[in-house]
Amino acid sequence: MTAPSTLSKQRLNHTITIADAIQFGISKLDSACSDSPKLDSEILLLKVLNQTSDHYLSKTWLLTWPEKRLTITQFEQFNHYLDLRSKGMPIAYISGEKDFWTLSLSVTPDTLIPRPETETLVESALEKISTTEKTSLLDLGTGSGAIALAIASERQYCRIIATDVSQAALNIAEKNAQKTKSANVTFLQSDWFDGIKQQGLDAKGLKFDFIVCNPPYIAEDDPLVEENVRKYEPSGALFSSHNGLDDIHRIIQQLSNYLNPGGWILFEHGYKQSNAVQALLKKYAFTNINTINDLNQQPRVTLGQFL
Repeated sequence: MTAPSTLSKQRLNHTITIADAIQFGISKLDSACSDSPKLDSEILLLKVLNQTSDHYLSKTWLLTWPEKRLTITQFEQFNHYLDLRSKGMPIAYISGEKDFWTLSLSVTPDTLIPRPETETLVESALEKISTTEKTSLLDLGTGSGAIALAIASERQYCRIIATDVSQAALNIAEKNAQKTKSANVTFLQSDWFDGIKQQGLDAKGLKFDFIVCNPPYIAEDDPLVEENVRKYEPSGALFSSHNGLDDIHRIIQQLSNYLNPGGWILFEHGYKQSNAVQALLKKYAFTNINTINDLNQQPRVTLGQFL
């Protein structure tokens, strides 16, 4: 296929099909940052087509109609998205969406991109939360709302408060709650527990049966962090001082004020941090401490019970 950038606009309007565009995207991304150029091209092309369609177009539709032609404007927008991707911008930020659990969530550079490893935290919490009895849960640092909304979708009797220090992130989380019709989640701006204190909620005895948290846990000088992660994702949600443990320590120090007797804390953490997190929980008198591996068999979630 002739590179579309060399075609006249008149010819472009008559010759570029969906199949052509996807192949062009694969060629453009294959030598760039993408490890899945075909999938990325399909996602970005669907975004373009859905922006001008009066009904939702799925990937199945895209594969069923490879001969459909693009307009000049559609192809130029597609090429723009490819340029962003070739510079390293995560596909989720360009498309504005990321699948997590059974949900399709909106994401922006104000929120972390939900990752499959975090589903281990959701699974671990669901194993503890009753399916028939009323319970309460606090999601600290909710970001896009992924953890809170995934749990809410599975546990209708669980009352959930989800907090974040970033109002911009909370705006996205609230949008996702409306999108997923999650009526049992409310949102509160808070720097860990500070917002709860400021509203006087702790004075009213607000305590929880469960607290879940995916805090910043990457050491600031960690050489293994991908450059594109550093460049595009919110640093405040990624990095923490003291070898990535500062925020976890801050939270554990205050947990006894916010957990009901018998309540559970569940943290996501780095794969080398399980021993340190266990030690901190033991220091503050938690029991039944355990660490759970993620799908890659890396220690990812540590939990403990407050008695």
